[in-house]
Parts: sequence; C-alpha cells; structure tokens
Amino acid sequence: MTQLLVRYSRILEIVGDIVKVHVPLTDGASSICFGDLALIENDKHEGAEGSLAQVILLDREEVSLQVFTGTKGLSTHSVVRFLGRSMEVTFSPNILGRSFSGTGRAIDNGPMLTEEPKIEIDGPTVNPARRVLASHMIRTDVPMIDVFNCLVESQKIPVFSVAGEPYNQLLAQIGTHADADVVVFGGIGLVFDDYHFFRQAFEEAGVLARTVMFVHQGSDPTVEGLLVPDMALAVAERFAVEEGKRVLVLLTDMTAYADALKEVGISMEHVPSNRGYIGDLYSQLARRYEKACDYKGAGSVTILSVTTMPGDDVTHPVPDNTGYITEGQFYLHDGVIDPFGSLSRLKQHVIGKVTREDHSQIMNTMVRLYAESQDAAQKQAMSFELSEYDERLLKFGELFRDRFMDIHVTMPLEQALDQCWLTLAECFQPQELLMKQALVDKYFPAQNLAQV
Repeated sequence: MTQLLVRYSRILEIVGDIVKVHVPLTDGASSICFGDLALIENDKHEGAEGSLAQVILLDREEVSLQVFTGTKGLSTHSVVRFLGRSMEVTFSPNILGRSFSGTGRAIDNGPMLTEEPKIEIDGPTVNPARRVLASHMIRTDVPMIDVFNCLVESQKIPVFSVAGEPYNQLLAQIGTHADADVVVFGGIGLVFDDYHFFRQAFEEAGVLARTVMFVHQGSDPTVEGLLVPDMALAVAERFAVEEGKRVLVLLTDMTAYADALKEVGISMEHVPSNRGYIGDLYSQLARRYEKACDYKGAGSVTILSVTTMPGDDVTHPVPDNTGYITEGQFYLHDGVIDPFGSLSRLKQHVIGKVTREDHSQIMNTMVRLYAESQDAAQKQAMSFELSEYDERLLKFGELFRDRFMDIHVTMPLEQALDQCWLTLAECFQPQELLMKQALVDKYFPAQNLAQV
C-alpha cells in the first residue's frame, strides 16, 4: 500500500502553525523523510482539499509538521496523509511574467500551470568545482552602485536599511534597469500596495516578460514566507544552469524571513539564541545566499536582498549574520546610498577591466573629495571661517548628492563617469585632483581646460 493511501489520525498537539502527529515505526525506522509534504484533512473536510504541510522534525514516532496555510480550523480529529515527496515549484518558460504566492499558487488571474513541469526547491548548493571566478558586471544604471560599488555577477549583497526608507523603490529601479536576462523577485511579508508597486514598475518598464514574482503578503500565514527564497532561488538556478541565463534574484525583506524562522522555532520550543532568534540563523541564511554562483559553461545567479535593521542597529542578529555571509553591503539611509558605509568586495574584478580605464581613479577621487566636503560642512556648522577651497568643496558636496546619491537618478555607467568629470571640472582645477595626468588630459572637459 502506498504512503499516499495511509491516513494517520492520532494528532498529538497543535501549537501555532505546527502540528505533531504520531506515525508508528516500520521495522524500527520511520517511513517518513525530513522535508516530505503532507496533506492534513479536517474531520469535516469536503472533497480532496486540505492543508498542505511539511515535515520539519522527526523524533522517533512523533512527526512535526509545519502547516503553510496555518492551523486555523484544524482539530485533533484531523487526518494526515504523506505525499512521499518534498516541496516543488513550477518551472518552465511559461512562468515568465507570472506572479505566485508563497506556496507556488498563481495569484495574477492568469491561466493555471498545473500541467507544467515541477522541480524540488530544497536541492543542495552547487558543486564548488562548477563555480568560476566572478568577472562580469551587472549594470543597474544607479550611479552609486555602478560607479562606486559595482554589482558583479554571482555576487550576494544586501541593502541594509530601516523601516520607512525607500528600499523597495531602489530594488524596483534596479530590477527594471539591470542588464540581466531574467529577474526573479521574492517578496516576504509585503503589503498588497508593495506587491502592486513592484508588478506595476516591472510592467511599465517593459521587463515583466522576463520577470518571475514569488510574493508572500502580510495577510498570508507567516510560515508561507519561508518558502519564498527557496522557490525563487530554485527557479533562478534552473534558468542559469539549463538555459544559460544571467539571473538576478531580488529578495525583500530577509529580516521578515528571519522573523518567520523565529516564530517556528518558538512553536517548536527550541532554545532561543541572540534576541530570541534560532541558533542556526547563520546557517539558514547562508544556505540561501550561497546559491549565488557563476556556473562554468552556463549562466549565473546574482542575489540582491533587502535586510532591514530594527532600530538602525547593525549589530542586530539578522544584519550581523548577513554581513559575515555576503560580499559587501549597500547602506540606504535618508533616501540615499551612503558612499562610506557601502562596500562591494568583488568590484575590483571588473573596475578598469570590463569598464573604462578611468573608472578606478574617478571613483576614488569623487569619494575622497566628498569626504573633504563633509569636513568643510562640519567647519561651517561650527562657525569656523571657510577658505575659498572649502567653499568649492561645499559646492561639490551639493552637486554630488544631487547628481549621484539620489536613488531616483538613473544613467548608464559611461554617462555617469562623464558626469563625474564634469562635476569635478565645475569645482576644481586639474592639478587639485591628484589624478594620473594622462587621464586628466584625456577626460577632463576641454572647455574647462581652456579656462585654466
């Protein structure tokens, strides 16, 4: 008799979204596997519908199930059927342009995809021998990223921010301008307005046809959000490996994902770690972020996520653990990307190699002069007398914020580099830049050179 036909009716406990069921051992071993799916049918169920759940703990004859749709309405008289397989997600070219819920159900009123092929979402991380060194840039048309902290293929990098900042607008802007073949979006705990904003942004930019969206809304059961990163990354891997696509994965918000893990841990009575989060938070996050990869002879997966910091505290467990896993971070505060706190550890693989020769010099010079402009602003705030050079530094700082730091500014990399030269020329003389003379002679605006 197949596992699907066997019903287990001895429900031991229902706590939160966790159901514990008694499953007798067979020949001293359990016939159930970790990660298997189960269907929980209420004693008054009608038809074949039931609550989908997943095995998250095996303790001899006690099996703990995580119910994705919540346990509301379930009773201890329910029956459980195990499906003998793990969680799957639809994968085919037909999912492009579509939106799915945290359980993989289509939510965009489009045609059903029940006959399309499915893939498991909990596969292992790629073999390290299949990885190649990052050497390609993903252009985003955001100057603070392209010029100062390049996004590199196969990179995993978060946006550190706080509630109320426009991080979703930044993510949408990157998704609509990035030169990736496929964009896979994963939203965790989004309100409907945010989901609608992302979909509308992708549609208006004409990129929806190469985008897949997996969305867990705030009104959905919390545990459904745990599936979103796995679904998004499983689909991204297949596009990269089987079709050779350059895939950009956008995830928001990974702090909501960690909070869902904490809620499950509390229901399972796990001993809490720092601030109530589960002890294996680092491993859980790393397992997802390490899916970022540039595959030998195939495509690539790049991960850009949002991590909100409660109380703007970078030592909070979620951003703290994330920082040890990822290859840098973008700091978004006061509506701008901070040029000092942001860092891309892979940018040296592309700057000056796949970008223009003046990229490295212009990047360092712009940041150095902006730091000096901040010092001049402090002197002004403390009523110190400003020199003529200080006045020019203040002017440069204003131009830098308006032309580059505003997240709504978009321009190609080459145009941004030219804009950097123009901004420098408006405030300084060539000899004040302390740059290679050959680059100054080649790129410093001619009309400004004539005035010197």
